[in-house]
Amino acid sequence: MNKTIIGLAATGMLAATAMSANAAETYTVDPSHTYGNFEIGHMGLSTMHGRIDVTGGEIVMDREGDTSSVNVTLDPATVDTGHDKRDEHLRDTEGFFEVDKYPEMRFKSTRVTFDGDDEATVEGDLTMHGTTKPVTLDVDDIVCKTNPMDEKKYTCGFSAETEIKRSEFGMDKYVPMVADEVDIQIEVEANRPNDKS
Repeated sequence: MNKTIIGLAATGMLAATAMSANAAETYTVDPSHTYGNFEIGHMGLSTMHGRIDVTGGEIVMDREGDTSSVNVTLDPATVDTGHDKRDEHLRDTEGFFEVDKYPEMRFKSTRVTFDGDDEATVEGDLTMHGTTKPVTLDVDDIVCKTNPMDEKKYTCGFSAETEIKRSEFGMDKYVPMVADEVDIQIEVEANRPNDKS
C-alpha cells in the first residue's frame, strides 16, 4: 500500500514537473538592459553605427507549444549615433524618423519557431515611420537563469538580428548615398515575475 501511494505521488510530481517545464511563461522586457543597434553604409566610405532604446514589451516563451510571442516598443527619439547634430537631423527630417509624427516603433510577432534550446526564428510585423512590414528575426544565444544580481528574478537574455530596407518604410532620405539596407541587432533581457517573496 505504501509503495502504491509513493508511486502515485512520484508520478504526480513528475507530471507536474513536465507541465511546468512545457508551460508558457511570460517575461517583461527590462528597458535598462535592452536596446536596438543598427549599422548603415555611408557613401560607400564607412559604416555608421547607432542605437535606439527599447522602452518596453513582453515575451512569452513556450518551447513545446505554439503560444510563444514577442511584442516590444522602441522610441525613435532616442536615436544615438554619437553625434548630436546628426541625431537631431535623423529625428526631425522628412525621410528619416520624423519623431513628432511617428513617435513609436513596434515589433509584434506572428510566429515563433524554436531550433533547440538556444535559437529561434521570430516572424512578425515591424511598424516604423507609420508603415508596417513583415520582418524575420534570427535569434540566438537564448540564456535563461536566476539573475546573479537578484535571486528573486529569473531572467532570459536574447540576441537577435535582421536586415531591412528603410525605403520600404518611407525613410528614403539620401538613398543610395546613405545605404538603403540597414543591419539591425537587438539585445534583450527580460524578467519573469518574482518567484520569491
